Amino acid sequence: MIRLAFALLPVLSLHAAAQELQRAPRGVLLPGIGENDPRRRVDAAQMPWRALGRVQLDVGGRCTGVLIAPDRVLTAAHCLVGPRSGNFVRPGTVNFLLGYANGEWVAAAKGASYVTGPAFVPGLGPASADWAVLTLGRPINAPDRVLPLIREPPPPRTPIMLGGYQQDRPEVIMADTDCRLVGVQRHPDGGRTVVHDCAGTRGSSGAPLLARMPDGRWGVIGVQSATSPDIALGHAALAGVVGEGR
Repeated sequence: MIRLAFALLPVLSLHAAAQELQRAPRGVLLPGIGENDPRRRVDAAQMPWRALGRVQLDVGGRCTGVLIAPDRVLTAAHCLVGPRSGNFVRPGTVNFLLGYANGEWVAAAKGASYVTGPAFVPGLGPASADWAVLTLGRPINAPDRVLPLIREPPPPRTPIMLGGYQQDRPEVIMADTDCRLVGVQRHPDGGRTVVHDCAGTRGSSGAPLLARMPDGRWGVIGVQSATSPDIALGHAALAGVVGEGR
């Protein structure tokens, strides 16, 4: 039943999600949120949110990313697609602003290179390959702000969280801190995505889907890729398939 239900679920265009974001007009139903918005502002200085930052392109467009090593940022592949050209941008035109909040940040660095899911095609996906590891031009000396990857997703109904710099509040991190993992969906192309019921709209693309590890630390189980048009339901690329980046 889960596979059938979500196989028929429409999701946002990956290219559309990469467009430069503006605050949504009051009363407009945001994609991926639904009628009842459970999101709240969280403190970018506290874990696990202190590992997050804004991913911004010189040509316009912004998403969310998470520091997974002092010199590596995990985000969505479609976040590295130019909003006008529809093609991948040069690494040096990608900026990562760690701990961004209201125009200030803890550290900033430009990209030196990146790798993406091998099957990902700009504008087409698939969501299962919609991940990118951006290698920064210089390491960010903040080991206490790095989050580990969880190689195998936890079982359905596991409590998780999703937060990022979203369309309606792009200057702060808005997060759904009380949502659940629905399951892992296998797609016709053989890829898999994590299905979750966390609320998150445009701008949360590239944000980490977070879960507790056995030792109590937070880890990344997926990378937010696409959402339902009208309810809090999304797909994330599995962190376990993410390459190391170079």
